[in-house]
Amino acid sequence: MPGRECRDNLKSLLLASTIFLLAFTYTLYVVVLYPLLAMIWARFVAKPIEKRWTPRTVSILLPVHNGDRWLADKLRSIRELDYPQELVETIVISSASHDDTVKIANEHAGARFRVLEVDEPGKGRALNAGLAIAQGEILFFTDVRQWLAADSLRRLVENFADPKVGVVSGELVIREGNSFEEASVGLYWKYEKVIRAAQSAIGSVAGATGAIYAMRRELARTLPDRVLLDDVYQPLCAYFQGYRITWEPGAKAFDYPASLKTEFRRKVRTLAGVYEIIGMFPGLLAPNHQLWIHFVSHKFGRLLLPYALIALLASSFFLPGQWKYLAVGAQAAFYSLALLDQVVPDQFFGKRLSAPAGTFVALMAAAVVGAGAVLFNSTDKLWKPTR
Repeated sequence: MPGRECRDNLKSLLLASTIFLLAFTYTLYVVVLYPLLAMIWARFVAKPIEKRWTPRTVSILLPVHNGDRWLADKLRSIRELDYPQELVETIVISSASHDDTVKIANEHAGARFRVLEVDEPGKGRALNAGLAIAQGEILFFTDVRQWLAADSLRRLVENFADPKVGVVSGELVIREGNSFEEASVGLYWKYEKVIRAAQSAIGSVAGATGAIYAMRRELARTLPDRVLLDDVYQPLCAYFQGYRITWEPGAKAFDYPASLKTEFRRKVRTLAGVYEIIGMFPGLLAPNHQLWIHFVSHKFGRLLLPYALIALLASSFFLPGQWKYLAVGAQAAFYSLALLDQVVPDQFFGKRLSAPAGTFVALMAAAVVGAGAVLFNSTDKLWKPTR
């Protein structure tokens, strides 16, 4: 009947329009509005950290898996830290390395330098071995590939003058790349740092940067052997004991520019790790603590973002009149640009636009792959050596 058919069509249009608006609003909130609101929030309700230089004993934990190509430079970076050397012990933990990692590490062994060998792979196991013998008041976690600014450790330790601070994350600085792809990955990191700075000013960041962070020794806990995000697990242990997780941009570690392929693998592991962290700390999703809104809007929000984009595209085909062509056309142009980025050379005149689009789509795909890795219990396969 014409009347019934008309009503059914109206219901379909209403449903499609509702889904489109919800998906669009969600995407806009996670990508744009939340970062802006966090910045405004931080500007008006910032909780300053009391910083003061007080010498404290420090244990540097450096887990390494087949890192001989970087280890000598990393140890030189540690020796050149502007920090009283008599207060620092360095513990290098070889995680089932089968290159020259142990040989290079043993060449530096001394009174305040120890080398451990862990036969079974896994960063969690390696860090646990280091934690078992660490004597410092402060634990300094770092990775082998990045080199450290001379004042980085001192800058981190200054934050512990504030008794409410349990964990301090430094800033990972990505060197400028030679391609638009590397520049787009670097731009994404800058975007992330803006969000972290705002969260830190408001109260706490939902995790730390694994290449450079420090925490009070008494707050550290034994890591699950196969944990993907040790740099989120340990900080959250401190947070749920009542301490702040802060971000110190003055403490810098420097890394090489990353290709999109490398960043994709890292992001798959990170997003799979967020699912894992939610299972370990289900209280993160409960609206009874300060970090909740930031975790849900930032970390958890990213997990659902690809599905919001799928809903956005699917509902666009059922929008009324010209809205359908406008919505479908805009998304088709964006995704075509992202696909084009995979084949066009750096000299292509539109690369400045296609590279960010390609990076965004790749990171959304990483969220889906990360969810699949958790669903099919294959997270062990996410650890790949960085090239």
